[in-house]
Amino acid sequence: MVTDSSAEQREIWDRIAAGWSPDEAVETEATTPMIDFLAQLAGEGPALEFAIGTGRIAVPLARRGVRVAGIDVSPAMIDVLHAAMPADELPATVGSMATADAPGRDYRLVYLIANAISCLLHQDEQIACFQNAARHLRPGGHFVIQVWVPQLRLLPPGQTVVPGTVSDDQLIFDTYDLVTQRLVSHHYRLDNGKVVETGSTPHRYVWPSELDVMAKLAELDLVARYAGWDRAEFTGDSYSSVSVWSKPTVRTTFPILRPDST
Repeated sequence: MVTDSSAEQREIWDRIAAGWSPDEAVETEATTPMIDFLAQLAGEGPALEFAIGTGRIAVPLARRGVRVAGIDVSPAMIDVLHAAMPADELPATVGSMATADAPGRDYRLVYLIANAISCLLHQDEQIACFQNAARHLRPGGHFVIQVWVPQLRLLPPGQTVVPGTVSDDQLIFDTYDLVTQRLVSHHYRLDNGKVVETGSTPHRYVWPSELDVMAKLAELDLVARYAGWDRAEFTGDSYSSVSVWSKPTVRTTFPILRPDST
C-alpha cells in the first residue's frame, strides 16, 4: 500500500489557494521558457500536469493550443484554475498525483514542476508518482520533473538551517532533517520590518540519482537533464534540475537463465 500524505497536503494547499487569483494564470517573461519547453514536447497534446494548482502554467499552455488536463490534491486550487479556464476546456481531477486517474491513457507529456515532487512526503509515494505518470503516457511520451537540488553542502556540521530569500518584504529559510530526508520551508512576509504573515510547508527532498532509480522502477528511460528550462548544462554546482524521461515504444525483455538451464 502506498503511504498517503494527501490529507495533510490538502489542508495546506487549500489555505494557500486563498491567496491566488485566476488573473495570475497568464504567460509572463519568467514563464515563457518553461512553456516553450513543455509545448515542444507536448505538440498538440494531450498533456497532463501533476499538481496543476491554479493553472499558472497549464492555462497559458492550453492557450497555445495544447490539450491539457490536470491532477491536484487541493479542490480550492482547482476552483481557482477553473475560474481562469472552465473545466470543459481544461479538466482537472481532485486527488493525489501518486494514485489519481486522469481521463485517458494516451498522453504525450506528463509534467511536474515547481518542486512539487517534494510535496509527496514519503519515498513510496514518489515512486508511485513515477508509476502513475508511466500509466498515463503513450509509448514514446515524456515525463518531465523540475525540482531543486538539495543544498546540503551549505550545512556545516551540526547546522540544520539553510537561508533562502532575504529581502525587505520576504524571508524564506529551510530546516533540514537529514535522517528522514525531510525539510520544512518557512516563509515570512514583512511590512516595514514587521512580520505580518507566516507559513510553512513540509517536503521530502530528493536527489537526481534517486529520481532516476524511481524512473527505472516505472520503466522510464532518462533522455536529458538540464540545470533549467533554457537547457543549460546540469553540473555539480546546479541548484535546480529539469529532467526528461521517456516511455519506450518497445520494451525488450530477456529470459532469466538459471544455473541449471541447458
